[in-house]
Amino acid sequence: MERVTVFGGSGFVGRYVVKRLAERGTIVRAAVRNPERALFLKPMGAVGQVAPVPGDVRSERSVRAAVRDADAVINAVGFWDGSRNGFDSVHHEGAGRVARLSREAGVRRFVHLSGIGATEASKSRYVVARARGERAVRDAFGNAAILQPSVIFGQEDRFFNLIGRILKNAPVFPVIAGATKMQPVYVGDVAEAAVAALDLPEGGVFQLGGPRVYRHIELIDLAMTICARRRPRVALPMGPLSLLAGILDLLPVPTPLTRDTLALLREDNIVGEDAPGFPDLGITPAAAEAIAPTYLDQYRPHGRFRQATTA
Repeated sequence: MERVTVFGGSGFVGRYVVKRLAERGTIVRAAVRNPERALFLKPMGAVGQVAPVPGDVRSERSVRAAVRDADAVINAVGFWDGSRNGFDSVHHEGAGRVARLSREAGVRRFVHLSGIGATEASKSRYVVARARGERAVRDAFGNAAILQPSVIFGQEDRFFNLIGRILKNAPVFPVIAGATKMQPVYVGDVAEAAVAALDLPEGGVFQLGGPRVYRHIELIDLAMTICARRRPRVALPMGPLSLLAGILDLLPVPTPLTRDTLALLREDNIVGEDAPGFPDLGITPAAAEAIAPTYLDQYRPHGRFRQATTA
């Protein structure tokens, strides 16, 4: 029976990967920083099929133990706050460490989750770290499969849920970079792609986007429709926002507005022309209009269990 270690197995994407692996009968080792907080993963499989284990990508010893005797490894670690230990230690050095030690352990297949637009020329430290991580993975594990999703949405996301909370609590909606293009992709489809990539011995790079390209402002309008809340939209100028983000970056605690956030919002996030993607993995991605209403309805004026009226 196949044994797969999933780093970041309790995270936003990782938990979906674990579930789909369990559904196909795989023995899953969910490598996480705090196994006690990942016990919710165990019922996703049969008794003993899913096991949360210690797995910090910043620790050589921890990674080596987590990949021992594994047939395949999926690195689904996501780290959004660069103010604590830095993006580089997780997305660059950590990714390279997992790939290198997996190769040394005799792992046959390796899948790494990155993001569309990963380039060292970006102004975003997050994107640069992702690009360096991809390079480190390829250097250590030449036939790795690298997945580059666009903005990922789903029940636990930080995208549509943030929009919903703003719509529920603010009288106006602040819009940043409304013209930026995005191709939101359902988290379940990203997980399906990670599992499907295990069956591709040649590896490669796959860009994952949903069936439609939107402007940022169009996604905000979509959320307004789903939540039945119309708000005046106020476009915020990038100059003052950049100055404010620079000041907030000096604070010792994480903040929702950072220079990295602004850099990400300035760059289009869509699948490149002729880039390998979902069709090459045999997957038809779901549309945001089909999935987002299943969890954004909680932000309607009367909640998800009553008929909503526009507010």
